[in-house]
Amino acid sequence: MRIETHSQHIEVTPALRNYIENKLGRLKRHFEHPIDVRTQLSIDKPVHRAEATVNVSGRTLHADANAHDMYAAIDLLADKLDRLLVKHKEKMVDHHRGESLTDNMPR
Repeated sequence: MRIETHSQHIEVTPALRNYIENKLGRLKRHFEHPIDVRTQLSIDKPVHRAEATVNVSGRTLHADANAHDMYAAIDLLADKLDRLLVKHKEKMVDHHRGESLTDNMPR
């Protein structure tokens, strides 16, 4: 899993980078394939904003979160990305199951 972190109007400290890697590192449990995550952190006073774009198996998923603290915004972002990946994985599984069910039905 590769995580790129970029920022706007804020310095990404090593503690902040480690927090992002720990929170978003749990996303790899959903897929065996490599996942690329690009995060963007910014501050629009007083709101802290965290955005992420995830590239997984030919799809691009995007989520963003706002909070009054950057760590809270990262927590919200990680939860949103987790739900997006679960939903994407369910669609892939249902799609493949749907094909196999219709192919085996007698005509």
